[in-house]
Amino acid sequence: MRTALTIAGSDSCAGAGIQADLKTFYAHGVYGMSVITAVTAQNTKGVIGIENISADMVEKQLDAIFTDIKVDAVKVGMLSNRDIIKSVSRKLKKYSPDNIVLDPVMVSKSGHTLLGPDAKDILLKELLPLCTIVTPNIPEAEVITGVTINSINDMKKSCKVIFEMGAKMILIKGGHLSTDPVDILFDGKGFKYFIGKRIHTKNTHGTGCTLSSAIASNLAKGYSVEKSIVKAKEYITIAIQNSLSIGKGIGPTNHFYSIYKKCNMLKEIGEFKNEC
Repeated sequence: MRTALTIAGSDSCAGAGIQADLKTFYAHGVYGMSVITAVTAQNTKGVIGIENISADMVEKQLDAIFTDIKVDAVKVGMLSNRDIIKSVSRKLKKYSPDNIVLDPVMVSKSGHTLLGPDAKDILLKELLPLCTIVTPNIPEAEVITGVTINSINDMKKSCKVIFEMGAKMILIKGGHLSTDPVDILFDGKGFKYFIGKRIHTKNTHGTGCTLSSAIASNLAKGYSVEKSIVKAKEYITIAIQNSLSIGKGIGPTNHFYSIYKKCNMLKEIGEFKNEC
């Protein structure tokens, strides 16, 4: 069975972070593992508090996985301080997994800062060059590059800046555009565009985590980066279209919608008689 490892923070309401990643891995038929970097107290209304795991414990978790189980892909999410970033970078250099997806989590949807200002430079210098692909949204790309993004041309300019920082491939997500969303992939040679339709729902908690972990899942299964993005976008689109109105704020996507739908179809035709 193919495997994927998420290195990220825990989300107590389970819409984002480690919990969203593990749900996504499962939905793709990939065995999921986790290294927890921080514990957050949060719900659909926002982040209440964050407590980091020690860098030493993060390293122990990484050693525990890599010395025992083959890792086909890694998704890296919330790394909130310099010591943790350095520890993760050091271990990824040591174990050299084939596929690393970096989702540079910097600010939550509720506006809570998740990456310390002194940690950004370490992230870009030490971790970014190790990754197969980095997947910032527009606000994150603006923080990384200093480029104000209002158009597709601005996104392309930002891609080039991130490439010059050492990234191998960059996918800037266009959900924050005023038009229909367009994601742009840049590999240093050319651009590829992934054009979508805006889905009108407030329930988008964890979409970035979910997309990046879906890309990692597909890379683990042997797909190319471009094909992994296509399949991941198909998955997240369905998850957003069938998002869940849970809580009083921004609800989560529906990670298991396609699985539940398939189970119900099999029940209807009499080929699946047990409870899903």
